[in-house]
Amino acid sequence: MYKTNYDSPVGQLLLTSDGESLTSLWIKNQKYYLYKIDDELIDNDDLEIFNQVKSWLDKYFNGEKIAINNLKLKPQGTKFQKEVWKILCNIPYGETITYKDIANKITKNLRKDKMSAQAVGGAVGHNPISIIIPCHRVVGTNGNLTGYAGGIDKKIRLLQIEGHDMTKFSYKN
Repeated sequence: MYKTNYDSPVGQLLLTSDGESLTSLWIKNQKYYLYKIDDELIDNDDLEIFNQVKSWLDKYFNGEKIAINNLKLKPQGTKFQKEVWKILCNIPYGETITYKDIANKITKNLRKDKMSAQAVGGAVGHNPISIIIPCHRVVGTNGNLTGYAGGIDKKIRLLQIEGHDMTKFSYKN
């Protein structure tokens, strides 16, 4: 497993890779930082995937609307978590979705009778590829900005970068 760092407007980011795919992107000191990473991480700033991700991040933080489908992502998680993360990957830049909306989509995708928004929140919170798999675009049904492992201040900043009108959201500092 390899690692590199990236300085961003929301703080230092740690990127990890298996050599071909991005396996995680963590905001320094976020909740679940390095969760489930047991391998030794070797510094390597020259991996092609790291160059691609850093270029993507440069564009993102400059306000460009860029797709993630050209990046090789390999988040590690349960089948349920991966289903949730797949939904996150389809939230368009500049838009948000609620935990309840995701729960409804999961119910349909997995042919379940119901799904709790709290279970979805747990999967969203354990997203190992922050920013790129856009968990910051998930909000409460009432527009409340909750549940961001990187911190609400970082979630607010990411939504601002994407051009959101922050007056439609509620949050506590």
